[in-house]
Amino acid sequence: MGKARTFMRYPDGLTKALTLSYDDGVKQDIRMIEILDKYGIKCTFNINGGCFSDEGSTSRRMTKEEVVKLYKNSSHEVATHAYTHPFLEALPTAQAALEVLEDRRKLEELFGGVIRGMAYPYGTYNDDVVNILKLSGIAYSRTTKSTEKFDLPSDWLRLPATCHHNNPRLMELAEKFVSKKVNQHPKLFYLWGHTYEFDDNDNWNVIEEFCQTVANKDDIWYATNIEIYDYVTAYNRLLWAIDMTAVHNPSAISVWVAVSTPNGIDEARTVEIKPGETLTL
Repeated sequence: MGKARTFMRYPDGLTKALTLSYDDGVKQDIRMIEILDKYGIKCTFNINGGCFSDEGSTSRRMTKEEVVKLYKNSSHEVATHAYTHPFLEALPTAQAALEVLEDRRKLEELFGGVIRGMAYPYGTYNDDVVNILKLSGIAYSRTTKSTEKFDLPSDWLRLPATCHHNNPRLMELAEKFVSKKVNQHPKLFYLWGHTYEFDDNDNWNVIEEFCQTVANKDDIWYATNIEIYDYVTAYNRLLWAIDMTAVHNPSAISVWVAVSTPNGIDEARTVEIKPGETLTL
């Protein structure tokens, strides 16, 4: 007897997700957030808690007060970027751990809640640094690697992006993502960079055009890094009957699944499995 095939769907049964990741807590983030909020797109901002500028400084970094005013109570995520932006793999283990933990502590003090995301300073790391992150309560950490693909990551602590916004194929990839029909595995477009680059290169039109292209699509979930991580984790915790006729959701959030017949995904139906629910399919 053939078993049904199942594929993850994002909240409300959506097949695609879009997220952004921008580093360093710089003044250009102010303009970036104005653009993102205009189009309803979410971003994760990776901040060094030990690198705030002083009042009146000409540094492109924001003061502590500016950072709190900009990000607190926004729809965007604040994540760690190590306390002083070092090459973590070049530090003694204890110092590297302190960089991660002190950044978490400082950002949680400023913004409240539990901060679990990260981007590697300079994009560099080794296995020891990854182990430090695991022990420090970090759920994911973005690298500077680009795949030019829309696959979900296989290793959240070595998280690649689809591309940097300076990639000459950016709009080609954006248009491909928007037009792509998804039947089986869900897709993710992950964009990263530094907002000061838009000033340096005088090309704010790049992010404006990107947002115009990808915004307001009825099959895309616009989410922060941690929202996507938490959702995928909840999906992976689903408990299935051996013959795939029943499923239990032990998580605290609803999870959506496309369930096909043995004849193919084209006959799939999308079902919501609510928190704590055992559902017969």
